[in-house]
Amino acid sequence: MDAEEFRRRGKEMIDYVAEYLENVEQRPVYPDLEPGYLRSLIPSEAPLEPESYEDIMKDMERVIMPGITHWHSPYFFAYFPAASSYPAMLADMLSTAIGCIGFSWAASPACTELETVMLDWLGKMLQLPESFIAGTDGQGGGVIQGTASEATLMSLLAARCKAVRRVQTYTSDKSEVEIFSQLVAYTSEQAHSSVERAALIGGVMIRKVPTDSNYAVRGDSLKKMVEEDKAAGLIPFYVCATLGTTPSCAFDQITELGPICNGENMWMHIDAAYAGSAFICPEFRPLLNGIEFADSFNFNPHKWLLVNFDCSAMWVKKRTDIIGAFKMDPLYLKHENQESGLVTDYRHWQIPLGRRFRSLKLWFVFRMYGLQGLQAHIRKQVALAKEFESLVRADKRFEICAEVVLGLVCFRLKGSNELNQNLLKKITNSREIHLVPCQLSGRFVLRFVICARTTESRHIQQAWQHITQLTFELLQEPNH
Repeated sequence: MDAEEFRRRGKEMIDYVAEYLENVEQRPVYPDLEPGYLRSLIPSEAPLEPESYEDIMKDMERVIMPGITHWHSPYFFAYFPAASSYPAMLADMLSTAIGCIGFSWAASPACTELETVMLDWLGKMLQLPESFIAGTDGQGGGVIQGTASEATLMSLLAARCKAVRRVQTYTSDKSEVEIFSQLVAYTSEQAHSSVERAALIGGVMIRKVPTDSNYAVRGDSLKKMVEEDKAAGLIPFYVCATLGTTPSCAFDQITELGPICNGENMWMHIDAAYAGSAFICPEFRPLLNGIEFADSFNFNPHKWLLVNFDCSAMWVKKRTDIIGAFKMDPLYLKHENQESGLVTDYRHWQIPLGRRFRSLKLWFVFRMYGLQGLQAHIRKQVALAKEFESLVRADKRFEICAEVVLGLVCFRLKGSNELNQNLLKKITNSREIHLVPCQLSGRFVLRFVICARTTESRHIQQAWQHITQLTFELLQEPNH
């Protein structure tokens, strides 16, 4: 493909993408396929001779689209949102074309410098303390990770390194391995599984803190566990608090947890993967009160802030904590400006060496929507969730299972877990809307999340009509 054909095909692809997104609600939101469907539809080996672009695009509809779960359909209400917008897509295209691998400032100065400034812009939108903003007298700064899981792992490994060094300053006879065996981390029993996985990779023990009736971790529960563990000769070193848990969008009480962490020399990381986007709205910013106690904070603009995957924003209070844990400087990666103190080499802030020019997406989206446009998007989706909540509450057969704070509604049919499992089965098999469940207090609960950028009130009304129709059919069945 030469430049001329690329121009032609590029314009065709833009049309294809726009057509797909404009009409995605016409497609079944969830595929009706058996595992392994694709292998029989394409040859068993790569072609020897080049094939035509037209044939490839025909196969998109024949092979690929039937196997897609359409995350950007306004009838997709599962998991959490996967953000998407046209400005972000255009920026991604440009990033791909530039193709720099921005592991150091010298590898592409704009890639590094725009990221630093964009994380400052975003940090200011969230009203983060100045200590997290790179362009201040503080010692912190922001970085784009691939996912919240990576941010959690980075924070845990940095905390582990800091804890080992601290312990070795007053007990120099202890080996690193010996200290590892005594380290203990804490997180909510409602936290995402990636926190437990980070501890597994980091080779440290983790304990799950029980939650209150709102599924939030409170200070008293953490304090009790920390005291027990210290008495048993363990070294508490890390707490991952969640703002907006995956099952129910619960908020750990970070104003209670923060002082305990600071007093006990424990690193506090705050994971706000989904909910963090909402904190740009003044009415939701109080949910972030207590951030001043944190050592690191993370949320995913690629969930709810109109920035396509992947773009996970992470801030640290002290750059040296994260750089000190991961810095490796072979000669071939050194450059003449790195000792000036004026540049950031983001390879020291992440697991992989290479990194894409992801800050372009933030730059395009922030400029083309503006803060007010982004706030309007969040507020609209919260209002849609409230609309769905009111529909559920008006039907005496159903119950709401957790407080509706943002865009997630947890609900169920009054009755057994089996009854609700059967309802979800009917919803999934119909493929008109897509939901996933969670478990709260031993109950099987349906999660309904406002996900797609294009979701409107009519989609909420249609979804509820569909759910109530399937409920009626279910309750008519003889075994119910």
